[in-house]
Amino acid sequence: MAPHARTRSSERETKPRRAAFRAKLTVRAWELALQVVLASSSRYRRELLARLGIPFTTTAPNVDETRRPGESARALTLRLAAAKAAAVHVPDGASIVIASDQVAAVDQRILGKPGTEAKAIAMLESLSGRAVVFHTSLVVIDGATGRAQRHVDETRVRFRRVDGDEIRRYVACERPLDCAGAIKSEGRGVALLESMETQDPTALIGLPMMRLAALLRDAGVSFWRADGAAAQP
Repeated sequence: MAPHARTRSSERETKPRRAAFRAKLTVRAWELALQVVLASSSRYRRELLARLGIPFTTTAPNVDETRRPGESARALTLRLAAAKAAAVHVPDGASIVIASDQVAAVDQRILGKPGTEAKAIAMLESLSGRAVVFHTSLVVIDGATGRAQRHVDETRVRFRRVDGDEIRRYVACERPLDCAGAIKSEGRGVALLESMETQDPTALIGLPMMRLAALLRDAGVSFWRADGAAAQP
């Protein structure tokens, strides 16, 4: 038998076993058995996920984030989120893996994380008075079924016209060196903005929480214990 034939056969056998594992558990037992894993080293995403009050662990995925030639911001962020989820996912029947990525773009230019104060200042000066689109992807893999659900949120932000002195003072105060576009909208960075168009404000911080909550509910995650109390992370 050819190797690829054995692989397909194995996949057909594994998926029903995962579903059967879940079907045998009561709702409460399933809630206890679930292991939610955030495939990220980002403290911003960790803090956002903690808002749901569910227990979870974090694992840093080892993924090459190099952009492919001609790759759009939307395609790049979705590919990276899928790669992060796949790097962490173990098909054990009781894990849910969450992965996300964010890419900011102005026109066709992709904005990375500045890394240094000088680069952050230069980036913000180039964005003064301009509109930036933040593409925030989300991938959730349900270990019981092997199904991967994907979503991309697009948030359009317009920066107000800001002079160099204000930009330098902002960067010195908030140090947004690890943020795409060199902006922290959840902090004082909001003072640099003129307007925002979004379906989910948390997406701009790094994780679209409304869509994530919906995907987690679909996967059997409860945000409240059977006794009515919220679960603790």
